[in-house]
Amino acid sequence: MNADNLVIDAGVPGPAELRRVLGHFATGVAVIAAHDGTRPLGFTCQSVVSVSLDPPYVSFCPAKTSTSWPLLRQAGALCINILAEEQREMCRGFAVSGGDKFAGVEWDRAGNGAPALRGALAQIEATVELEHEAGDHTVVLARIGALRAAESGRPLLFYRGEFGGFSA
Repeated sequence: MNADNLVIDAGVPGPAELRRVLGHFATGVAVIAAHDGTRPLGFTCQSVVSVSLDPPYVSFCPAKTSTSWPLLRQAGALCINILAEEQREMCRGFAVSGGDKFAGVEWDRAGNGAPALRGALAQIEATVELEHEAGDHTVVLARIGALRAAESGRPLLFYRGEFGGFSA
């Protein structure tokens, strides 16, 4: 990388600058889902990360403004559904607040009872072990109970504010 392309500002960056620069890091997209005994619940999340192999932990970061996360937390058992490239519209549906996010969505119950979305590249069953307040988000640490992955397919990616796919 050419150092001439870098702009360094010693001030504290604002939200727009953070989005612009951090948006250069491509992420996968997942739907975090749970079932409260009455209905399925879920929200789109792009901050899923593997934390530890032993013990098996994964982390994700819901916004404090999320109306879905408190309901999923109460349900306990989660399924982190890693979305496939062709699930872009489903991703958008789970990103909005309110409404029936599962309308028209095909899903089965994972081993822990949480919704496993059909067509997802992978599913991670997990339970929340720790939450940490972090600015306008909450960092959630969840213990992995079971997982599975499809043998084929391409991931849905988020990059610079847009959804797209992967091309090798």
